[in-house]
Amino acid sequence: MSEQHDTVIIGGGQAGLAMSSVLRRHGLEHVVLERRRIGERWRTERWDSLRFQFPNWTVQLPERRYAGDDPDGFAHYGEILRFLEDYAASTRAPVREHTEVFALHEADDTGFVLSTTDSVLHARRVVVATGPFQRPLIPQPAHHIPPSVLQTDPTRYRCPAELPDGAVLVVGSGASGCQIADELLHAGRRVYLSVSQHRRAPRRFRGRDVYWWLEKLGRFAQTIDSFPDRRWPPSTVITGVNGGYNVNVRQLAADGIAVIGRVAGASRGTVAIHPNANQILDDADTAYDTFLSAARQLAATEIGHELADEQPMEAPRLPATVEEVDSLDLTRTNIRAIIWATGYTYDFGWIKLPVFDQRGRPAQHRGVTQRPGLYFLGLHWMHTFQSGLLAGVGNDAEYLADHMSASSGRCPATGGG
Repeated sequence: MSEQHDTVIIGGGQAGLAMSSVLRRHGLEHVVLERRRIGERWRTERWDSLRFQFPNWTVQLPERRYAGDDPDGFAHYGEILRFLEDYAASTRAPVREHTEVFALHEADDTGFVLSTTDSVLHARRVVVATGPFQRPLIPQPAHHIPPSVLQTDPTRYRCPAELPDGAVLVVGSGASGCQIADELLHAGRRVYLSVSQHRRAPRRFRGRDVYWWLEKLGRFAQTIDSFPDRRWPPSTVITGVNGGYNVNVRQLAADGIAVIGRVAGASRGTVAIHPNANQILDDADTAYDTFLSAARQLAATEIGHELADEQPMEAPRLPATVEEVDSLDLTRTNIRAIIWATGYTYDFGWIKLPVFDQRGRPAQHRGVTQRPGLYFLGLHWMHTFQSGLLAGVGNDAEYLADHMSASSGRCPATGGG
């Protein structure tokens, strides 16, 4: 079976649904293809205790905002899934679930050909909206870990009880790695945390959430083009668990987690460790101090009247340094599980078009590629940090819709969320 569409959106998550809503308002015919179910990664790739990292008032897509009674709280991931399901229904998104795109080719004349589970589609335009974090990035040392050690990642980890008895090595100190390590520690596990570059900031400062501050400081307006070689900075580690609190790896070390440097290799049951943990923690401290300095300066010159008074905090006694190691013997330390929280990579092997750079990333500017009619949406740092977030994907969708309307000679629509 073959069919023709003006625009095909690939992906039924937050980006695809936002794009659908905006295209409907622009009067552009389209269909959304979802390989499984709406919001699939929110359904099947989240651990049990996960909370949204940003406050509920940031949960928004075009024409829909959070309307609950806890705007400063942090939603469980199940609530985010329900938000997406309700959004799809209210916007009448033309989603076809259980329709996977196996190949995207350029048509002989104009447009594109998409091979799916049960049909072939022809489209004038295609928007690839398959999510900012597509496939866990598992480093080479994982291939040299003994089979007696369970290896998993944040998309498959669910809770401490599902891991084998014994110690756990968590590799990576981004938001996922720190939250999982903290959860394992409170479950009574011996935890080793291999740290990676990250930034930290207070969950709240002068009565406002860090997200509010980052927006006021202009951090969300900063574009990927402003960074050398378009390489984005390390992530800021925050959590929404237990009402939201500061994440400080030094505090995790004080609480009992063995903080170590970066995993450099593995062989015969021994994991090689680069002894750089203290440098990484020092860099995170510097980022924290830089944030506070900028926030205090902004408060003093512009917005101090909006804020609560700064409360003096008694600093907990944290280790000035952690003990560096150059290796871990998995048997001697009784490490029975490793969680690779080492980031994500793209999964675009099904796109049979030359639209990728030397690093395998989509070559695009604000989602627009050099191939007329082919767009990307919802990528991490696609245009700004918000490009991969619920709060920001709608802005990028609006930009793409305006680009489509301009390229087809239509007047851009006005209004919207």
